[in-house]
Amino acid sequence: MIGARVFFITTPLQRSSITFFFPKIPTRPVSRFSPATRPPIVAMSTTTTNKSQEELDSIFKLKRVVRSTVRKSLKAMDPSLRTQQDDAIQKTVLEAPWFKSCRGLCAYISCKSLNEVDTSKILSEILQHPDTMSTKKLYVPRVEDKNSNMRMLHISHMEDLIANSMNILEPAPVDAQGNEREDVLQADEPIDLFILPGLAFDRCGRRLGRGGGYYDTFLKRYQDRAKDKGWRYPLMVALSYSPQILEDGSIPVTPNDVLIDALVTPSGVVPITPRATEI
Repeated sequence: MIGARVFFITTPLQRSSITFFFPKIPTRPVSRFSPATRPPIVAMSTTTTNKSQEELDSIFKLKRVVRSTVRKSLKAMDPSLRTQQDDAIQKTVLEAPWFKSCRGLCAYISCKSLNEVDTSKILSEILQHPDTMSTKKLYVPRVEDKNSNMRMLHISHMEDLIANSMNILEPAPVDAQGNEREDVLQADEPIDLFILPGLAFDRCGRRLGRGGGYYDTFLKRYQDRAKDKGWRYPLMVALSYSPQILEDGSIPVTPNDVLIDALVTPSGVVPITPRATEI
């Protein structure tokens, strides 16, 4: 196939290599948090619209192929290797200058059944040791429905989390006193950092989610709020096991996909934009 890419990923403690074969297809520019103005809306012909839809359909189809392949490689990871990488990644985050200096952040709550990089130590350090964490304000996700709507709510203790219908921990909408939790989209102060999950990444900043669109939808909303308030956009950092890191250009993207600024791997931080090395 013209323009196709074939590459291999071999992880420690595994005796065989995993072969990836992903065709390269042209994709449109994707979003990075920047103050760029939106392009004007122009009328499109039916032919142009149909072609655009065909391109999107091809991208979505390829995304499903990539997701399936990466899920299999994650499922095949040796448990001891996974634990080693969890510890290494979280240690890197806790020691990173951009983490130490942040005052407000949004972070995901890892789910073992989804094979996400563990964040329990990061969250515990923030919530259980506020003296050493310089009183960081933490917001975590709560899924509202099946239409890609998600909120980020403030929590102060691990006990603020409850299991939802899918047995994933998330904050209750109200605290123990019956008060509504603060929504980051209604907060008076900006956040400095987003710690993001994902299914696959590359070193160009592309991120492939699990297909629900929750994070890309939420990040667009926060982008709009930050722009309205004149706030600087937060640093976008994703956490990744080694099998999730693919060859540059192999992750298909659409205009709604938000790029990341840095990728934290078992080997350390991969800075992608200059912002990742500013501090």
